[in-house]
Amino acid sequence: MANLTIRFGVILVLLGVITYFAVASHAPTSLIPAYFGLVLIGLGALARTEDAKKRMLWMHIAVTVGLVGAIIPLVRATGKAIQMVQGVVVEHRMAVIEQMLMALICIIFVALCVRSFVAARRARI
Repeated sequence: MANLTIRFGVILVLLGVITYFAVASHAPTSLIPAYFGLVLIGLGALARTEDAKKRMLWMHIAVTVGLVGAIIPLVRATGKAIQMVQGVVVEHRMAVIEQMLMALICIIFVALCVRSFVAARRARI
């Protein structure tokens, strides 16, 4: 799971950096996914330990970061995303797309982590 966490962190960093350079104004808020990605990369690196208790701790913190990274952008962008689908022109279209992508990436990460946690729990029983 540590390697998966690092991979998802890299994906979020790429999303933030690509969006930052794709937007003409170079808004610093477009780097928010990159910050979340850097945190996930760090937590994934910390989870690469032989100590099962520490690995479990770091992975639970990582999934919490992933959950926050899914909920906040999803709540912020859902209304504007629905308007975009309906054909309404919204302000900061690229930001809405980035937030929805960040939410999707984090939801997938959280789902894979929960699946792994459940499998690990069943293996112990």
